[in-house]
Amino acid sequence: MQRDAFIRKLAEEGFPEPIVVTREAGELNEHAHTFEAKALVLDGEIHIRVGGEERLYGVGDVFHLRANERHAERYGPNGVQYLVGRR
Repeated sequence: MQRDAFIRKLAEEGFPEPIVVTREAGELNEHAHTFEAKALVLDGEIHIRVGGEERLYGVGDVFHLRANERHAERYGPNGVQYLVGRR
């Protein structure tokens, strides 16, 4: 998905202004956020594991996590940068 289209879609869905998040290579153990997150990968890659299923997201991919959804994150060898709306 293109950045401008993603930003429009977030606004249509009622998300506030998105922010850019940058993570270095590494991982984050299982955790949950109190907010819903919808993000567009701008650079690098991120693996997200929910339950027993892990998915890889690369440039142009969108991932969505519900509020309080337990998940683990693993960032690619060059890290990841994504644009995320949180509500």
